[in-house]
Amino acid sequence: MESSRPSWDYILKFIIIGDASVGKSSLLVRLTDDKFLVDSSATIGIEFGSHVVALDSGERLKLQVWDTAGSEQFRSITRSYYKGAAGCLLVYDITEEDTFEHLPTWLHDVREQAEDNAVIALVGNMCDRPTSQRAVTTERAQAFAEENQ
Repeated sequence: MESSRPSWDYILKFIIIGDASVGKSSLLVRLTDDKFLVDSSATIGIEFGSHVVALDSGERLKLQVWDTAGSEQFRSITRSYYKGAAGCLLVYDITEEDTFEHLPTWLHDVREQAEDNAVIALVGNMCDRPTSQRAVTTERAQAFAEENQ
């Protein structure tokens, strides 16, 4: 009897965090299904997807992507999913100042719960909106990213 070999060489847990309605679910669908989600309902708890990436070495990496609810009422539940995460997208809406102001709290939570060497990327979402709606400048976001490594 032949053992079946998985179609990947490595598996990594990856989380998407940030306030409610910043586009986390849209990012998950774009990454896992290569579709653009125009309208989505609020995430209740956690949504999950996976994506296999071919590395230059020929090895294949399976990303387990966990989309967490951004609503405060689910915070205690979603934080438990940060454990063991090797990577994180820290997402805010460039047209909503509050979502940017809340980033330090999200960053603290992920650094407290995820792997010590987790890679964290800052994502300013909603860039397709008119420039006149922009509330957070690119320079402010870059400064935040640099200050918080």
